[in-house]
Amino acid sequence: MPVERVVPTPEARDLIDLVGKIADRDLAPAAAAAEEAARYPRELVRMLGRTGLLGLPYDEEFGGGAQPYDVYLQVLEELAARWATVALSVSVHGLSCWPLANYGSAEQRKRWLPDMIGGEQLGAYCLSEPHAGSDAAAMSTRAVRDGDSYVLDGTKAWITHGGIADFYSVFARTSDDGARGISCFLVPADADGLTFGAAEHKMGLTASPTTIVNLDGVRVAAERRIGDEGAGFGIALHALDAGRVGVAAVATGLAQAALDEAAAYARQREQFGRPVIGHQGVGFTLADMAASVQAARALYLAAAQRRDRGLGYRQQAAVAKLVATDNAMKVTTDAVQVLGGVGYTRDFPVERYFREAKVMQIFEGTNQIQRLVIARDLERFGE
Repeated sequence: MPVERVVPTPEARDLIDLVGKIADRDLAPAAAAAEEAARYPRELVRMLGRTGLLGLPYDEEFGGGAQPYDVYLQVLEELAARWATVALSVSVHGLSCWPLANYGSAEQRKRWLPDMIGGEQLGAYCLSEPHAGSDAAAMSTRAVRDGDSYVLDGTKAWITHGGIADFYSVFARTSDDGARGISCFLVPADADGLTFGAAEHKMGLTASPTTIVNLDGVRVAAERRIGDEGAGFGIALHALDAGRVGVAAVATGLAQAALDEAAAYARQREQFGRPVIGHQGVGFTLADMAASVQAARALYLAAAQRRDRGLGYRQQAAVAKLVATDNAMKVTTDAVQVLGGVGYTRDFPVERYFREAKVMQIFEGTNQIQRLVIARDLERFGE
């Protein structure tokens, strides 16, 4: 079903239309086989980078597209509607660039950012740890100053692009002063002492590698610290706000794909002498699915538009991520149900959409954490 896009300019509409055509041509035909083989589509992501899609929300000065965030998110949705792994990859890469783009010095941005957003390099965002997932303040990875360098030791967990990224935005503890003791570092992939675990065996998004990242005496030049020492926790929280609306957009694209597949099947599948979409039980289910997709889209766009206006959007980002990913789980579940027995087979893509939707309720902060973020924001509002 064609999606009516909300865009600020004709150029933005042309961009989103172009992305849809590229995704139809290059992503959709390759998705099922690559997911089955757990094969990361590095060349496709590189092609998107060369097209300019990895740098859409960043400044033109550094090779970015200088697009509003609501346009960038609609691009993510278009990609996700064809292949969620690729959309997630673009989102995670953007998240990995965010600390440098927003907190790096002018010299750091000039030196490293163009290559990072130009498509030739792929990034990973290293915040979570085996025993400190959403509780970032409890991280144990340490960075000890040694002359003109820092020496990093620790383990990061659940890292998208682990082992294939060209750079890692790593958060590590530089003091024992709680949340104020965390700093951010830009670590090159070829750093000595940087190693990776085997790829996790996941139920979905199997073409996207997720690994442990081990830092064993990794020496990083002090000039690769992003922001002030001790400023890392704030950098991480602000980056996650942007990342959460990215996940909301990806989840919405996935849900749209499931809705489109279910509606198309219901229009052509006949029972009792007419297409099953004409039966209330199926038609009402599809109507609820459509309402869920449109509600999720409205929420992520509202959060993005606040960001574009320079307004705080932490609560709105959490709401968008919570609702969009819960809705995607429900929509993909209902899509399997609409297709019936064939929906449970791999002959149709809805079973893959179902498996891919689940993790979106978990990464970038579980949906329980989103509720905590929202509740704390409401508590502060009453003070």
